[in-house]
Amino acid sequence: MPTPLADFDYRLPPERIAQTSLEPRESAKLLVLDRSTGITSDRHVGDLPTLINKGDLLIFNDSKVFKARLEGALEDGSAAECFLLHPLEDGYWEALIHPGKKLQPDTRILFAEGASCVLKEKTEQGTAIVDFAMTTDQVFDLTDRIGSVPVPPYVEKNERNQAEYQTIYAKERGSVAAPTAGFHFTPALLKQLKEKGVQQAFVTLHVGLGTFRPIKTTSLEAHQMHSEWGRVTEETARLIHETKKRRGRVIAVGTTATRALESWAGQGSSWSDYTDLFITPGYNFRVIDGLMTNFHLPKSTLIVLVSAFAGRENVLAAYKHAIEHDYRFYSFGDAMLIHSS
Repeated sequence: MPTPLADFDYRLPPERIAQTSLEPRESAKLLVLDRSTGITSDRHVGDLPTLINKGDLLIFNDSKVFKARLEGALEDGSAAECFLLHPLEDGYWEALIHPGKKLQPDTRILFAEGASCVLKEKTEQGTAIVDFAMTTDQVFDLTDRIGSVPVPPYVEKNERNQAEYQTIYAKERGSVAAPTAGFHFTPALLKQLKEKGVQQAFVTLHVGLGTFRPIKTTSLEAHQMHSEWGRVTEETARLIHETKKRRGRVIAVGTTATRALESWAGQGSSWSDYTDLFITPGYNFRVIDGLMTNFHLPKSTLIVLVSAFAGRENVLAAYKHAIEHDYRFYSFGDAMLIHSS
């Protein structure tokens, strides 16, 4: 039987949507959910050193958000926009363009500094292939100068949340949306965890359409994930194997780190490739034993993934508890720690 998307819906009062991060970031609330019993407890992110065991391994997504939104104009002077997703071969990029339906192949979009791109083709997924006639690094440099950070549509764009829309350990440039579970970590918190004996490792998953595009089908089975590029290094693979061998827990910080790890599972010592893995209820998790994650939009691939790990009923009950107890939701909101006691 198809799994109805409506099974992953919930109602959220608009005032529960966080517009900025709390300061200090580890002061955010942390809803701890036991995935085996469904029991929850109310804590704070700063309590993590008491909740994660010595010998456990925390794994973070080190992808860095780039200024992917480029505002420009057509040659007739009308406004246009190019939202870059990821580079392709030969200097081409996959992108979302506006006005997408109006523009035809060979249309040129003009940007600041005399830069431009040409629409080469439209894809079946509703994206576009554009050519900047530049190397990938040159386009990244251009976006650094004239682009803007694509903060989510449910927050009011301002200088503060644009500056906050990055983890402190972001390194590998390539995401158009941040791995937001990592927002809660500060140098002081990472130091406390390290001093307890909690190990830390990194994977890369460049967040793109696969993560943030909404599900438009009525069933999960009909949804096709857009591919995103990920990597698990030999060092991270080694730490995972060592942790499992000593019966420690592998805890992913975020759904994107989870997708990278589960895409890597069974791939040998390291992995680097595109993945369209869509984790739905019934999935057999092969790597992670715990998950720290923010609260996600209803009927999204992210709440589906969390439900696959913790059970749909447990997750919806936890979300109900969070709403009733004034938790803050979405990218700049509070967090959950899902594990088994």
